[in-house]
Amino acid sequence: MPGNPNLNKKRKFVADGVFYAELNEFLRRELAEDGYSGVEVRVTPQRTEIIIRATRTKEVLGEKGRRIRELTSVVQKRFEFPEGGVELYAERVMNRGLSAIAQAESLRYKLMGGLAVRRACYGVLRFVMDNQAKGCEIIVSGKLRAQRAKAMKFKDGYMIKSGHPCTTFVDKAVRHVYLRQGVLGLKISIMLPFDPEGKLGPSKPQPDHVTILNPKDDNY
Repeated sequence: MPGNPNLNKKRKFVADGVFYAELNEFLRRELAEDGYSGVEVRVTPQRTEIIIRATRTKEVLGEKGRRIRELTSVVQKRFEFPEGGVELYAERVMNRGLSAIAQAESLRYKLMGGLAVRRACYGVLRFVMDNQAKGCEIIVSGKLRAQRAKAMKFKDGYMIKSGHPCTTFVDKAVRHVYLRQGVLGLKISIMLPFDPEGKLGPSKPQPDHVTILNPKDDNY
């Protein structure tokens, strides 16, 4: 967001949060079919850089970069950035099986296409677990088959529910599916694996992780 020197600290944080929320919602609606998986905003002294994470970056960029230029123009006009004050980039998600947003969108399109809930959920669950996730949980709630609303829960593997590691190790996403009989709610939680390189998951191990070292040799 363009820096306003007159804003105090509290209002600046609120303004940044509102900017991020609106930008994320806009990109989510615009790039839902292209595997949109989140956005990162970096503010530099020269310009504001917006990195769009997606599974299909070719579609995000468009033919000869046309679509990304259109998105840049819309963002610039809406948030009143100066000419050349904002730059959009597309970054490919390395492993879409570990992205809760990508899997929630995938499940949403399966259900809109008329696939049975149980079959669609088990398909996503298996795909996530095959992509080195430690655990996965899918909750679908609403009018699933009968008139009476209910919730179905599908889970596999290991999942933590409390404590600080929950924020770093669990990737969550919520989506709504608008069907003829009503609205279905989708909640997906994916437990990421520990990865020292930080590519597949957090580079810091869980606090309760115990490493057993080999005993030293007695031959001194």
